[in-house]
Amino acid sequence: MQNWESLLTVAVVIGLMAGLALRVAAAELLALAALAVLVVAGSLVPGAALPTPAEAFQGFGSESLVTIALLFVVVAGLELTGGAELATGWFLNGARKPVDARMRLLVPVAVVSGFLNNTPVVAGMLPVVNDLSKKIGDSSSRFLMPMSYAAILGGMCTLIGTSTNMVIRDLYVGQTGQQLGFFSPAWIGVPATLVGLVYLIFGSRLLPDRKPGVSLADDPQQYTVEMQVERGGNLVGKTIEQAGLRRLPGLYVAEIQRVDEQGESRIVAARPGERLWADDVLILVGALESVVDLKKIRGLITPDDQARKLQVPAWRRTLVEAVVSPRCSSLGKSIRESRFRSRYNAAVVAVARGGKRVEGKLGDIRLEVGDVLLLEASPSFLHRQQTSRDFYLVSQVEQGAVRRPERAWTAITIVLLMVFAAAFTAVPISVAALVAAVATVATRCCRSDEARRSVDWAILIVIGAAIGIGSALEKSGAAKAIADGLLSLAGRHPYYCLAAVYLATMICTEFVTNVAAATLMFYIATQTAANLNVDETPFVIAVMIAASASFLTPFGYQTNAMVYGVGGYRFGDYVRFGLPLTLIVFAVAMVVIPRVFPF
Repeated sequence: MQNWESLLTVAVVIGLMAGLALRVAAAELLALAALAVLVVAGSLVPGAALPTPAEAFQGFGSESLVTIALLFVVVAGLELTGGAELATGWFLNGARKPVDARMRLLVPVAVVSGFLNNTPVVAGMLPVVNDLSKKIGDSSSRFLMPMSYAAILGGMCTLIGTSTNMVIRDLYVGQTGQQLGFFSPAWIGVPATLVGLVYLIFGSRLLPDRKPGVSLADDPQQYTVEMQVERGGNLVGKTIEQAGLRRLPGLYVAEIQRVDEQGESRIVAARPGERLWADDVLILVGALESVVDLKKIRGLITPDDQARKLQVPAWRRTLVEAVVSPRCSSLGKSIRESRFRSRYNAAVVAVARGGKRVEGKLGDIRLEVGDVLLLEASPSFLHRQQTSRDFYLVSQVEQGAVRRPERAWTAITIVLLMVFAAAFTAVPISVAALVAAVATVATRCCRSDEARRSVDWAILIVIGAAIGIGSALEKSGAAKAIADGLLSLAGRHPYYCLAAVYLATMICTEFVTNVAAATLMFYIATQTAANLNVDETPFVIAVMIAASASFLTPFGYQTNAMVYGVGGYRFGDYVRFGLPLTLIVFAVAMVVIPRVFPF
């Protein structure tokens, strides 16, 4: 490195990597700061071998970045309609043992992650894993880390499976003018995924048994909730056990109120083997988290379907907690007598009173001071009632957005059509994602404000800044100097150089973000191929795979970070469980890449 531009660029990159590894600030802030240093330096010195502002910022308008943002919206539609649960529920509900449950969970996650960006896929599956772990009575930590790894493996198989693949594809097309096929990474991704899944499913001895630091299931507040078995629903004829009503922690079915064939009302004991009839009214008592989980169970509705009578469409409702004050106009009256739904345009879902069960049917409960009501209402209810004398405290329930199950098949259809168009037609990936995102919002699978909130802007900022920093590596000559160093270490042998590029990318990915590592290593990989006078495609594919193969730390890949706190993991858990998988993927890549993509 003989010019000041390359020295400055390398210093900035080292500083960025150190900052990311030490977590001195948010990843997006560090990436923007590094880019700013290079842009300012290039602007102050005319003719400097550094990117111009237009070149530095072109990453923020790249096709891959826009595509990733659109895919977040598409997956949000799946999550908010319960489409993920619908698509996987039939497969997951039969799980009885941990190994069986991991197989039923990880195979669909790996397959779906090949066709949707794996970060939002994992986000959408978090509640599914939570429900699955409850059903089989095992810790969620035995599923979350394997799910993250399965999503990473599946994402290796296509160009849209992970953000790194899309970014590398754009850089490859821009530099060579050649196209990579939709399934080009699958030559390595598929065998690595198959072998990796066997390890993830059966390597249970290395899986930690952890508890998250905070569990909503530990909430001592006991709600009394009333649900009705939907006529014609999928729960009719099933036992309480089969319906999954005994697997929600901190919740039990207190009684079943039933109208028999003679038209007489009677109370039935809630035994595990008791079969549910159409229109059965279930009285349940449990913690808030489990009450919210009841809303996800298909075939259960509020009695008389009160929620559907609200003057608010389902896609605008949310769950709200409200505490009854001494000046509430409904005080002393039953919920039915007070015409609660008409008065507040909100349906009472559950009632909690001093940590004990409230006797009687929900509509017959007379409100007392301090009663905590769980309501299904519009977001505007929060603003109207915060200044009202009727309630002490009004707050929105976390994860309380009311699902839109009637649109679940619509969301699934949109995703399937998008994947088909991107994989098997001439429609570009970006166009397919754009149409799918617009359709998701237009069909009310996802509101426009929810679509905006679903986009992980931090990831997009890191991608845009990393592309600009990568161009500085190339323009300043730093990439060539680093490539020369790799060649000298590898003895100028293409195979050894390929391994060196893979390992360097993998190590960078473990300590910085995968997109930043992939973008920076792309220029080094292509320069290495140019110095060897060989085809650059195997080196580009190696960067694609290695940038995703982050299994040793919770910080190298977004999905690992997402499950880190939720699963209550420690740093060493990733090293112990991830190291064998890292070696598996490296071995597969080194065997397959030179044969499918010869030098």
